[in-house]
Amino acid sequence: MTYELTIKLLPELYTVFHFFSLIAAIHAGLTVRTSQGAVAWTVSLVAFPPVALPLYLAFGRKKFKGYIETLRKINAGNKNSLIKLLAPISRYKISSKETKLEYFDSLTKLPASRNNSVDLLIDGTETFNAIFNAIDRAEKYILIEFFIVRDDETGNRLKDHLIARAETGVKIFFLYDEVGSRKLDHQYILQMRRAGINILPFWTTQGIGNRFQINFRNHRKIVVVDGSIAFIGGHNVGDEYLGLSRKFGHWRDTHVKIKGPAVQSVQLIFTEDWYWSARSRPDVDLRSEPARDGNMDAIVLPSGPASKLEVCSLMFVQLINLAKKRLWIASPYFVPNQAVVVALQLAALRGVKIRIMLPLKPDHLLVYLASYSFLYQMSHSNIRFFRYEDGFMHQKVVLVDDDLSLVGTANADNRSFYLNFEVGILVHDADFACDVEKMLKADFLKCRESGIRDYESKSWVFKLGVRLSHLFAPVI
Repeated sequence: MTYELTIKLLPELYTVFHFFSLIAAIHAGLTVRTSQGAVAWTVSLVAFPPVALPLYLAFGRKKFKGYIETLRKINAGNKNSLIKLLAPISRYKISSKETKLEYFDSLTKLPASRNNSVDLLIDGTETFNAIFNAIDRAEKYILIEFFIVRDDETGNRLKDHLIARAETGVKIFFLYDEVGSRKLDHQYILQMRRAGINILPFWTTQGIGNRFQINFRNHRKIVVVDGSIAFIGGHNVGDEYLGLSRKFGHWRDTHVKIKGPAVQSVQLIFTEDWYWSARSRPDVDLRSEPARDGNMDAIVLPSGPASKLEVCSLMFVQLINLAKKRLWIASPYFVPNQAVVVALQLAALRGVKIRIMLPLKPDHLLVYLASYSFLYQMSHSNIRFFRYEDGFMHQKVVLVDDDLSLVGTANADNRSFYLNFEVGILVHDADFACDVEKMLKADFLKCRESGIRDYESKSWVFKLGVRLSHLFAPVI
């Protein structure tokens, strides 16, 4: 009887799907970022309502709702305004016009500052040793935020270090992405909470407007200790990030340790994320001290789907436009938008020597295949592509000429450009750029060049996969 009733109701159910799909199609036509995307969604929603409507609910939106509005409420004349966290930087703020950091402060609303030190941390052992050492020396508080946290040996080492500090009275605030860390065991979280650690997911599905949107991620990796030292970069918390994965072996990644006024900017970014999740703000140290061991000009660059501007994409375009002699990009994923593609082509035409480093081994097949379509597209622009062969390359690093370097969490792909919350630090300093150059030169020695012949030698099945994957470029 139930089966027969279901059969009878199918026409009515299809009508309901079709009605809501038409509404969604109108919404797509009015809001989707590109005309190609709007057409694709509209046609799919009208032609295949039962399939397209759930997909549109999950992946159709490019803007994260509620985040900015929530922050405006606490910042509007409130004594707890988060913007006050930036006040201590005023003594060290520099005019962006004095450096190559011009326009980036307008893009992110965070100040460029002097008197910073930024140190490269190469690969997992060096990164986590530095982070654990800083955690063990914490006296007042620790802010920590990761996209992926695993309940493995590395994850438990982090947990043990944090619990040990919590037992001494250090306040700890821990954020993890609910999608990236979806496999995190509940007992792992309970052990931290029982030790007095404040641990929460970053609620990417919080709010009515975000309920079904599973495509947004908080991809940031942040550690701040006592407001005096910060860490950001490519590493998540898991054994594979220390090269312990059987599948990938060596894991090539880069983090940075930051001291100086820029730490306050990192602190603000974490505090905004925490406020979104908890509707409260942690008490943090508002003092800002210059780094004793460096005098670098730097600016912290947050980006995300809550911003009105496409900050991450514009940041990449501006970096490319600044290049006069050399541009090196290391990214595990290369699925850029048309604006970045055009900027790269124009830079190559004006004589900039461009190298793009990608991994040889794929960890996400769809993204890996899609990257080949851009290799083919830019093969006639004298842009050189290299595939890293010594394990998996996961770092996100950009070197511009001899004095400008970016290290952070953002990949050169549409997901980082539009869908992820990201953070990086842009440093205008010749010595730091020299360190980045040495690091990347060593990496290029472990690469093989990947030109158009690399694509043309593949089978027709592989090429078909590349073309089909390219269709999903806006959402992968």
